[in-house]
Amino acid sequence: MNKSFPLTQTALAVSLAALTLISGCMAGPDYHPPKTSTPPTWSSANNVAAAGTRLTTNAVDMAQWWARFQDPRLTELVSAALCTNLDVQMAQALLREARAARGRDAGGLWPSATASGSVIHSGTMNGANKSTALHAGAAAAWNLDFFGANRRQLESDDAAIQAARENIHDAQVTLVSEVALDYLQVRGAQEQIGIAQTNLLSEARTAEVTRQKGAAGFVSALDEANADAQVAMTAASIPPLETTIQQNIFALSILLNRPPADLLADLSKPGPIPTAPPEVPVGLPSDLLRRRPDIRAAEANLHGAAALIGVAVADFYPQFSLTGSLNYQNNLARDLFAGPSGIYSGGPQVSWPIFSGGSTISNLRLQKAATDAAYITYQKTVLAALSDVESYLVAFSKEWDHRKALSDAVIKNRRALELSRQLYQAGTAEFLTVLDAERSLLGSETALAQSRQAISSDLVNIYRALGGGWE
Repeated sequence: MNKSFPLTQTALAVSLAALTLISGCMAGPDYHPPKTSTPPTWSSANNVAAAGTRLTTNAVDMAQWWARFQDPRLTELVSAALCTNLDVQMAQALLREARAARGRDAGGLWPSATASGSVIHSGTMNGANKSTALHAGAAAAWNLDFFGANRRQLESDDAAIQAARENIHDAQVTLVSEVALDYLQVRGAQEQIGIAQTNLLSEARTAEVTRQKGAAGFVSALDEANADAQVAMTAASIPPLETTIQQNIFALSILLNRPPADLLADLSKPGPIPTAPPEVPVGLPSDLLRRRPDIRAAEANLHGAAALIGVAVADFYPQFSLTGSLNYQNNLARDLFAGPSGIYSGGPQVSWPIFSGGSTISNLRLQKAATDAAYITYQKTVLAALSDVESYLVAFSKEWDHRKALSDAVIKNRRALELSRQLYQAGTAEFLTVLDAERSLLGSETALAQSRQAISSDLVNIYRALGGGWE
């Protein structure tokens, strides 16, 4: 049997007022994006050596910058890491959490309804005066968001969702750069091992010649000892490089969410250091505000904090609600909804905090201070981003100069070693001359390999600083 209770004129008036106001008035300040000034250009963009990579201010898609290295294995590793990395999965879980929190808070904008029922048996301990009471009821309530507390909360929740999205992007940017840097460490160490092994063979031949000259009485035992010592020192440089290779392979495996030794057999095979492309578009400093996920997340956090000021301000105003209930009680189930057994009640309610011991004003101060802190964090994030790019551009530029000087040094050291060996075999130069030439060549070739790796690593850091690596 359907029953309803009439809505009073006062309740109707309040309802209409609520529907009018609920889409308008909201307490607290409206959010406006912060105005941030950035330099017109990068101060270090024009300092890259002419022989190296050319940096331009062209704006391009940097979502898959690692493909510019043209290294298929690197591309495979990055693609796999983006699908399986645990940090990215954690960030995705936090996004789901933020969305669920928003859905929970959105329920506060709508009426709530509950139903209840009970069957109560009573009587004396000796079994007399037995009775049964049946009860059924329903209640509804609607908290009218006159001053926008719930809507400000949803605004903050939306900002939290946006920040969570950007945190996923930031995790992707960090992940891609870490994969690339670890991979470069592996390839760089492998190239240095190749250099050491080549020099080791050359030094072993020199040591053999020295032993032959010593057996013939042309050189002293000291020359033989020095030649053998140089061979031993070069051989000793290889194990630490092998350690570097394995440790970075282990790190790559973890980034791909795989057991540490899973990639060992594959990546232990030597490969070249990925080289920088001939041109790298770095855009303008103002582009960072749109492209760097950490800046976008910091701005979203600022928006969320500002919205919570409105929630705190709304606590100073009265809270309006509409409530209603309908209850039936009878001793017989067949008569539960019949006759005069139903009682209804309903109407508007208002509550206004009069005294809270200072907690309301303190909460407002708290939210304002939190917003100030979020703004400071945003400013620091922007400055740190600008500094990151400038620092890596300087490192990239100067490393090209370093590499050019090392290339010249390698050419000259090779010539010096060739001449010193010729003079030594002819008996017109001491063995120390050969020894110094061998050490200089090994050092310069190793440094050149390290410089090639550093140039590629600096470029990776530039891409990361620019916010590349997400779509």
